[in-house]
Amino acid sequence: MEKRKSIAEIKEILELTEITKLPKAAEAFSDDERIGVQKLLKSCQKKYELYKKEAERLENMLFFERKYANFHAICGIDEAGRGPLAGPVVAAAVILPKETKIWYLNDSKQLSYKLREELYEEIMEKAVSVGVGVVGPERIDEINILQADYEAMRIAVNKLNQVPDILLNDAVRIPGMPMKQVPIVKGDAKSLSIAAASVVAKVNRDRIMEEYEKLYPKYGFASHKGYGSKAHIEAIQKYGLCPIHRKTFVKNIEKGEEDENG
Repeated sequence: MEKRKSIAEIKEILELTEITKLPKAAEAFSDDERIGVQKLLKSCQKKYELYKKEAERLENMLFFERKYANFHAICGIDEAGRGPLAGPVVAAAVILPKETKIWYLNDSKQLSYKLREELYEEIMEKAVSVGVGVVGPERIDEINILQADYEAMRIAVNKLNQVPDILLNDAVRIPGMPMKQVPIVKGDAKSLSIAAASVVAKVNRDRIMEEYEKLYPKYGFASHKGYGSKAHIEAIQKYGLCPIHRKTFVKNIEKGEEDENG
């Protein structure tokens, strides 16, 4: 008679099992009544349910990519930094290989810093092409944030090493682009290509603001990234503006009033 496996041995077997085969592997121990084994099986069930949920979410995130699969190069576009009081607006354009799945990729605002950085590396590794456009605060003040947004997006698309024939945009239609555009409301949570662009834009902008921290350490740009936090507003009132502040966004703050864009 075969000796019954220890709980530690069963745990190792289950941990080494590929996630798609986990239910079948767990079933082999379903008759084992030991409390430790039953806890392992419950943990496996939870793990597999989370896997199925994520797999389903990813399938849904490919809806638009599959809808427009007849297009040769599908490009997702998104931006970061529309609302801050300081720093640039950054847009990203990302072309992923068709049917690419990047687990846990989502709207960058829904991701932890650590996961966002990890996903950024995976996107950069897997993408067919990535373009990043940066428009600084002086230009934002000159043409307004919406036009600066569009300008950053056009720059990002023009930096791609492959010309896309369709753009999946997060809720906007970009003026001056010749290819087909599909504006998708909350697109960074509905399209994998837009989610990838969201992460690339956010990571690039965060890194820019972390560099500005070294030039202007009094303002705390590395922590709040230029947004209108209490600490940032207090720093403006104490030290005045620095060269990367958007003057049209902070015109009332120096007087002790909170700007409506904050």
